[in-house]
Amino acid sequence: MGRKRGFTLVEIMVVVVIIGLLAGLVGPRLVGQSESAKITTALTQIKNFEQSLELFHLNNGFFPTTDQGLASLVSKPTIPPEPKNYQAGGYLKAKAVPKDPWGNDYVYLSPGDKTEYDIISFGPAGRGRNDESARITNWDL
Repeated sequence: MGRKRGFTLVEIMVVVVIIGLLAGLVGPRLVGQSESAKITTALTQIKNFEQSLELFHLNNGFFPTTDQGLASLVSKPTIPPEPKNYQAGGYLKAKAVPKDPWGNDYVYLSPGDKTEYDIISFGPAGRGRNDESARITNWDL
């Protein structure tokens, strides 16, 4: 009888142990990078909002009000004060205001408590909790 070719149970167990060790070493690093990437994305989006708001201000002489919100960067506001020189196509490339990386709406206040306008993401805590350490804001950039 010829000898059958294949993997032994010991060889399979060695491979499983090696894969487990690699997952144990690499996994936690990837999880930490995910949260860091979300924070970086939020900061980038806030910077993009700031640039768009500055252009809106240059064209119209005022920043959108709190009631008009960031939506005024994608479509012309219909509530007073209405912009007279609104840029065709809006001020953001996107056709909708993006949500923060945790799926929540950004908070926009104009006039703001800290600057002419405030843009806030409540981070992973969401708006329901008042965890200031998790907030990402335009005045902290």
